[in-house]
Amino acid sequence: MKFVDEALITVHAGKGGNGICSFRREKYVEYGGPNGGDGGHGGSVYLEADRAYNTLADFRFVSKYLAEDGEKGQTRNCTGKCGDDLVLKVPQGTVVIDVETEETLGELVKDGERLLVAQGGFRGLGNVRFKSSLNRAPRQCTNGTPGEVRKLKLELKVLADVGLLGYPNAGKSTLIRAISAAKPKVANYPFTTMHPNLGVVRVGVSQSFVVADIPGLIEGAAEGAGLGLRFLRHVARTRLLWHVVDVNPVDDDPVDAARAIVAELEKYSPELAARERWLVLNKTDLLPEDQQKEWIAHILEGLGWQGPVFEISALDGVGTQALVGKTMQYIEEMEEAKTATSALENPVGGEFEQAEPIS
Repeated sequence: MKFVDEALITVHAGKGGNGICSFRREKYVEYGGPNGGDGGHGGSVYLEADRAYNTLADFRFVSKYLAEDGEKGQTRNCTGKCGDDLVLKVPQGTVVIDVETEETLGELVKDGERLLVAQGGFRGLGNVRFKSSLNRAPRQCTNGTPGEVRKLKLELKVLADVGLLGYPNAGKSTLIRAISAAKPKVANYPFTTMHPNLGVVRVGVSQSFVVADIPGLIEGAAEGAGLGLRFLRHVARTRLLWHVVDVNPVDDDPVDAARAIVAELEKYSPELAARERWLVLNKTDLLPEDQQKEWIAHILEGLGWQGPVFEISALDGVGTQALVGKTMQYIEEMEEAKTATSALENPVGGEFEQAEPIS
């Protein structure tokens, strides 16, 4: 299925059912009276995150969604049936924006998380509700209110532990093919990757992490050049960035290419630019052995790089295991630190209570 990360939809919540005006007229009943019931509430519209979905493609074919209306009230004080709620399944990482107000209604990150996007109309009241000691035979009833109508923009930010950055043809797709079961398109020309690819990297029996490969960035991506602006948001939720650099490009200097990527990150999001980033020097097999160390030292010196560096050949798989192992270790350490922080902020049981003496 084609990857789609944006969609516009219109949601209509159900209308509330009308109340009715009715009176008892039964044989052998000495005193009649009002018995018109209330209508039913209209159905609401919810969005729910589901891990089984990974694209918004379904919303491109159907863009209008209507919840069920509530039924009108019945005689004998019977309430009309409420309309069924409409639950739309979306991928984890979906951001919901109201098009008219440009307000972000919420983000659905966890599997099963649900967001109310259109409230159903409220029921109308039957005439039995207006009965009083002064008004024994009320003839008024109310109509149900209409449900909310909203035009929504859905944006998908893929959920991944690691995001790949780099110029076109840096070898990002080859890398994700080498370390996971994902099979993105690989070819000897720029912009082979036209949409994000997710790959699950399995390190052990119960150890794995997700890598997101996005289309290559070029200078000016933050202003809309190339495909970068549209897909930069897909690395916004990643914990770690792999900056993949082609050490032997045909035209560009790898130092200039790497600096351009950092500049685009800073323009797009300073917070994202400050995130943990590792330098992955790819295609080292193309360098002569006697020049390899000298050229890599030139790249690191030109960048003033102080962080972790990995020298790999994604095509041959050389150095990829060390990269994967260190990444898994880093993610596990982050999880442990997060758990410890959560335990300190929310201690189980709170303060100790003094026990009452046993009599």
